[in-house]
Amino acid sequence: MAQSLVPHFINDKGVDRIRIGVKEFQCMGATPPFDHPHVYLDMGNEAELVCPYCSTLFHYDPSLKQTESDPPGCVFVATAPPGPPAA
Repeated sequence: MAQSLVPHFINDKGVDRIRIGVKEFQCMGATPPFDHPHVYLDMGNEAELVCPYCSTLFHYDPSLKQTESDPPGCVFVATAPPGPPAA
């Protein structure tokens, strides 16, 4: 449910910095099953924040939408609900 409210970001590309269009988000580190604990991060009044788990530097860029990142492809989109696959 939080997936639709708070954007989730991943760093499968292993870049040092990801520019994003939101200041409140969750970092997952990488795509499951290689993810770290999904941590909620809030930049507050700052324009940058480092994830305490994966050390990715997130930089706020107001020209980006909440569904965009630079480099592209760092927004995680759930394609199935969590839990075991349906039988």
